[in-house]
Amino acid sequence: MVLNSIEKLLEKYDNGETSLKEEQKLKDYFAQDDVAPHLESYKMMFQYFNTTKQELYTKDVPLKPKRNNLYKWISVAAVAVLMLGIFIPRDSQINSLAELTPEQLEAYSQTKEALAMLSSNFNEGTSGLNALKFAASSFDKGAEQMNYVGEFGKTTNKILKNK
Repeated sequence: MVLNSIEKLLEKYDNGETSLKEEQKLKDYFAQDDVAPHLESYKMMFQYFNTTKQELYTKDVPLKPKRNNLYKWISVAAVAVLMLGIFIPRDSQINSLAELTPEQLEAYSQTKEALAMLSSNFNEGTSGLNALKFAASSFDKGAEQMNYVGEFGKTTNKILKNK
């Protein structure tokens, strides 16, 4: 009768439905030397829980967090640059390309070519990343299938141990 109630408590324990009193009954049962042979794996688990409960952490834990004032100064500098950009008046404003000098037009065209080249090289680089994305998805599928194999192995081990 005791064995039957222990098995019911173990089933509840595996489902996470036990109360503290029920868990204490399980701990008391598995602390004994005479445990049913088919419940030996639970005995090792509960013994592990008892030994780890007695372990202590002996290192000192620093209570004072390290402060990093760099972020504060970066935000202050960003606000200062923003304020300067807003309040410093511009002397000349150019509304169209026709108002540019020949030197400014040359600089504009060179900048435009450089940005176009940068854009095309960037697009070529990102197309190469698609192969990596495909490999990563294939790896994820393989890892998922390995989990199925692992679960199959666990089930097989349970079946073979119970027989």
